[in-house]
Amino acid sequence: MTKHNWLVTDAEDIPRIVQEAFYVATTGRPGPVLIDFPKDIANAQMTWHFDDEVDLPGYKVLGAPDPAAIKAAVELLRDARRPVLYVGGGVLKADATTALRQLVEETNIPVVTTLMARGAFPDSDSHCLGMPGMHGTYTAVTAMQRADLLVALGSRFDDRVTGKVSAFAPFAKVVHLDIDKAEIGKVRRPDVPIAADCRLGIEALVAAVVEQRQRNASFFSRERLSEWWAELDSWREQFPLFYEEEGEPGFVKPQYVIEQLRDATPDDTILVAGVGQHQMWAAQHWRFEHPRTWVNSGGLGTMGFAVPAALGAKVGRPEQMVWAVDGDGCFQMTAQELITATVERIPVKIAILNNSYLGMVRQWQHMFYEERYSEVYLSPDVPNYVGWAESMGCVGIRVSAPEEVRPAIEKANAVDDRPVVIDFRIDAKEHVFPMVAAGASNDDIVVHPKLAQR
Repeated sequence: MTKHNWLVTDAEDIPRIVQEAFYVATTGRPGPVLIDFPKDIANAQMTWHFDDEVDLPGYKVLGAPDPAAIKAAVELLRDARRPVLYVGGGVLKADATTALRQLVEETNIPVVTTLMARGAFPDSDSHCLGMPGMHGTYTAVTAMQRADLLVALGSRFDDRVTGKVSAFAPFAKVVHLDIDKAEIGKVRRPDVPIAADCRLGIEALVAAVVEQRQRNASFFSRERLSEWWAELDSWREQFPLFYEEEGEPGFVKPQYVIEQLRDATPDDTILVAGVGQHQMWAAQHWRFEHPRTWVNSGGLGTMGFAVPAALGAKVGRPEQMVWAVDGDGCFQMTAQELITATVERIPVKIAILNNSYLGMVRQWQHMFYEERYSEVYLSPDVPNYVGWAESMGCVGIRVSAPEEVRPAIEKANAVDDRPVVIDFRIDAKEHVFPMVAAGASNDDIVVHPKLAQR
């Protein structure tokens, strides 16, 4: 589970090991580390000291890219007519968001941001096609399928993005920039591998593009991709994110809740999500304008993640508003952490999209298992989320009609001395669209039935 771990066998080694642990955890591809302190070591006497530098001969942190690889990548960029920048979470970890925007400005290439990269590039920018993957936007998914060049920046070609690997982006050459050599070529063999720090790699690409333009003013003219942009814009118009606004009495639309949360909060609000339908609706319908405003467990798929992660985000960024979007199944796993939030005065805000089901599993059973629902139903009445929230010292609110949504959010936003929990009652029949079925090709993306009828 860890990037590296140590067993302390001599108390005098503690300073060195602690220093090494922080170095390994925070450099290269960041990851968790473990120091195992046996009880006899923890009880031992030692003299504390600091080493001047870390000496780990087997651990090398990659830095600047190979100039030959950058040159080869720029040549592919020059020849591409349907390029896509495939941006992953490594861009955020490398603090490469400014460099990414410069690359887009210089090349006019469209951008897709994965689930872990939401906020790495602003959604309001016309170059942003949204999120790719199993529940990505139609335009982002289809752009990757039709691309003749994918420039993967800090992304790992995970199965939720690729769908059926053999059918993924069949026409595309690949440039893959990543600080972790193990990710390069693991799923898709790149035409140009660049093992380097993501920020340094993107900055090198920008510098090379600028240098080429200085030699040839027509290099990367905006007109060269005009046909590609016309096609992308037609997909955006024909297949936007869509949901039916009218719903069943006594329920609210989850997409509407996300949109109202988005519009009623500052644009640097930190949004945290658990795992399931609510996670996908949040990733789709929020507009991320700033890096590090989206906290998510990603491929780890950790139900119960949202509440404790929201506490951590609020403690780390106390000046920013923090909202957690959770499902009723996820919330039941870690809601007790709100006791800590109350006692420690951590005023997080929780929006439960409560459909009384394990919603994503129910959606799969509906779509792929002939509606044989098994072990997914949760009681609509037990627990009483408002009562539970109040018992933990939080403000509890229940919402079951569209006109109640905005007032409830504004009431929650005004509370700054304790946590707030809003129980939004949503219809269990609501599905997340678009969707690419597990193991299917991205070409078989399923859009909302109303869009499919157009």
